Amino acid sequence: MATTPNIDNKRYQGLIISIALFLSLIGALLAFTFYTSSLLERNTALIDQTNKVANNAQAVIKDLFDLDASYGEDTNSPHIQRVLERLEKNTASITSSIAAIEQGGTITDTEGRSYTLPKIDSDAQANITAANEQWKALEPKIQTYLKDADNIMVPSTDALTQAVEQAKTSSLLMNDSLDNLTDDVFNSAESEASTIRLIQAIGVFAIFAYFLIFVFFFVRRLRETDAEALAARRETQEIMETVNTGLFLLDKDLRIGQQHSRALNDIIGADRLAGENFTNVLRGRISDKDLKTTQQFIEQLYNPRVKEKLVDSLNPLHKVMLHNTSGNKGLNDRFLDFKFSRVYDDKNIARILVNVNDVSDAVYLEQRLEKERTENDMQIEMLTTILNVNPKIINEFIANTQTHIEKMNNILKNPGSSQYELEGKLKAIYREMHSLKGEASALKLHSFTKIASDAEDKLHALQNQGQLSGNDFLPLAVHLDDLLSLSNTIATLGERINRSAPPSVKPATAPISDSFAKTSITENHKSNHTISNINADHGQSIDLDDEKDDQLSFYKEFAKDIAARQGKQVQLKSDTLTQADIPDHLVKPIKEISIQLLRNAVVHGIEAPSVRHSTGKDAVGTIDVEVKDNGSDVLLMVQDDGQGIDYDGIRTKLSKEGRFSTEEANQLSQNDLLKQLFSSGFSTKEHADEDGGRGVGLDIIKAKVKEYNGKLNVNSELGQMTRFVITLPKA
Repeated sequence: MATTPNIDNKRYQGLIISIALFLSLIGALLAFTFYTSSLLERNTALIDQTNKVANNAQAVIKDLFDLDASYGEDTNSPHIQRVLERLEKNTASITSSIAAIEQGGTITDTEGRSYTLPKIDSDAQANITAANEQWKALEPKIQTYLKDADNIMVPSTDALTQAVEQAKTSSLLMNDSLDNLTDDVFNSAESEASTIRLIQAIGVFAIFAYFLIFVFFFVRRLRETDAEALAARRETQEIMETVNTGLFLLDKDLRIGQQHSRALNDIIGADRLAGENFTNVLRGRISDKDLKTTQQFIEQLYNPRVKEKLVDSLNPLHKVMLHNTSGNKGLNDRFLDFKFSRVYDDKNIARILVNVNDVSDAVYLEQRLEKERTENDMQIEMLTTILNVNPKIINEFIANTQTHIEKMNNILKNPGSSQYELEGKLKAIYREMHSLKGEASALKLHSFTKIASDAEDKLHALQNQGQLSGNDFLPLAVHLDDLLSLSNTIATLGERINRSAPPSVKPATAPISDSFAKTSITENHKSNHTISNINADHGQSIDLDDEKDDQLSFYKEFAKDIAARQGKQVQLKSDTLTQADIPDHLVKPIKEISIQLLRNAVVHGIEAPSVRHSTGKDAVGTIDVEVKDNGSDVLLMVQDDGQGIDYDGIRTKLSKEGRFSTEEANQLSQNDLLKQLFSSGFSTKEHADEDGGRGVGLDIIKAKVKEYNGKLNVNSELGQMTRFVITLPKA
């Protein structure tokens, strides 16, 4: 295809030359016509000039005779003055005209147009010379008379008499010479005009004959070309009807070529594509972002400085989903793969060849394989968690997950129409989802964490939406189903492990969980938990000290995982966590609050190692967790040696988010700022991630403390530490 334009150029080279020659002939004839028109004008001016000289000569002689007859009349009379003025004017005109005719000079007519007179032939030259000789004999005598004609003090009789006598002698000779001159010039002009008309007639005839010949050969060549084009079109059409892929050409305006493969209509799902704009065909069937990227991509393909392989790697239509907008129920959304190639004309990019294939089957197969691979990875992840975490912690997670899901489901079911009620539902669901995500993240259940994070993204978007409606909450049901499904998968895996494990001891009458075995792998994965028979009649029991050690290890690993993701280093210390006797009804809230406080300490409290080093601190931050039984209350204290609470930073963030003006934020007390810090949706972190930045963690803590009628105390020193003390009544 790249060589076709060159062949066409050679084929039509003769045609182009013929047209150029035809136009040249017309141009030459037009130029000759303009030239002859100018020549005729000059000849006409020459004839007019000879007639003018003859007329002026007769007028001069007449005026001399008139003056001679009127001699003695007052020289100042109007009659004498008019005759003298005319005589002087005509004398000067004859002198200049004879000179112009003799030498081919420039004259100006009465309308102010200038003409350059043509050179006259020898006969005319002899006549003008004879007339000029007679004029030279008469003209000095006239000038002598005119010198003192109107001066009464000087007699002019003799000068006038001499001029009249000379006029009698010269007038006849001048008239004969000028008449002969006029005849010669007229005959010469007429001869030239005849020659010009002949040449023009011959030129017009030649152009007309050439035009007929040109049309004859052009039509014959056009028929030959049409026959060749028709044959080529038939071959192309046969190819286009045979191939099973979509083939078409795109021009710079993104218009589809007139010829394309028949399969393209079926692949694209449109009846008419030739001449259509490619973006209009895709509009509404792919995303606006992909459509804009496609336009920019094709523009870059037409840029010769951009390498084709480089641009091809950025192809936005590689396995793109094409939505069905035709209303045809039998036509589903399909995946199409577009490939773009440059078509060159010599070294210039002439077109873009597009090859389209329906790869839906391959993509769906890849998706099924990916889904199965994801499910397998998820089961391996869950199995790893089951084998490496205390069964009681797993049971607690499953129970808590189901509780969270049930709470969120009940919240979704509760009616709510006012904005206040809908915002309350949103905050409540957000807290439950964030708590669930925290527990899943602590167990390294990334599948849970991913689904919960996606749900939080939607919740965060709703939180910033402003106006809410009941339908906005419907998509969350899908995430709840996914979370419940994952929870059931963990339970099922636990049951399988329990059934496959050989019974080493007699089952307990009051098991920790009906779903899991009573043994698990310790934190270092090297030795089993101690299982002892406390009473043969009452079954088996797990050592409580081991359980509490596992709980402490769980918190330590959780803190280290968050720190690793945040680029920090922490160590968690606790002297009382393994010793405190926590009532059963407070185990769950203390665990949820602890998870949120630990995450908050690592994300917001502990600084990066480089920052800690610059302030003279150890690179490894320290978090202390203490749980104490205070008789009637249980105290939970979480303290970090990090940067403390930056109240000025809270003011800046509040004014930046538009919650308060700068003046209002500056007037807030530290207690007011802490209340804002615990409000839903507010966070000092610039960008949200898996570990923080949603503004939900402290809101959960506040809600839990309020739910259990507890107290919350915060103490902080900027650059030194932050301490949270939670007091929950045992009753």
